[in-house]
Amino acid sequence: MECSDKNCPKHGGLSVRGQVVMGKVIKFRADKTAVVEWPRLIKVPKYDRVYKASSKVLAHVPACLRVHEGDMVKIQETRKLSRNKSFVVIEVLKNGK
Repeated sequence: MECSDKNCPKHGGLSVRGQVVMGKVIKFRADKTAVVEWPRLIKVPKYDRVYKASSKVLAHVPACLRVHEGDMVKIQETRKLSRNKSFVVIEVLKNGK
């Protein structure tokens, strides 16, 4: 399915580079914007311990992808698309609900 979104990495002119992350869509904030969260482990060398933390970012959702809350998605870093968005959804890995 072709999309007319200029910020689509497949069909538009948006170049992607940098970090690639797989995470879960928590919620939708605005039009074409999703909040993606992924867990990570942080090592504290002083106490020789590891604790769990999570990171949340805003990601642009192109018009050609159908993304819902609870889906596992792959996102990649890109140029700043707005004040808070610098990631774009590349593909949907697994449907959530």
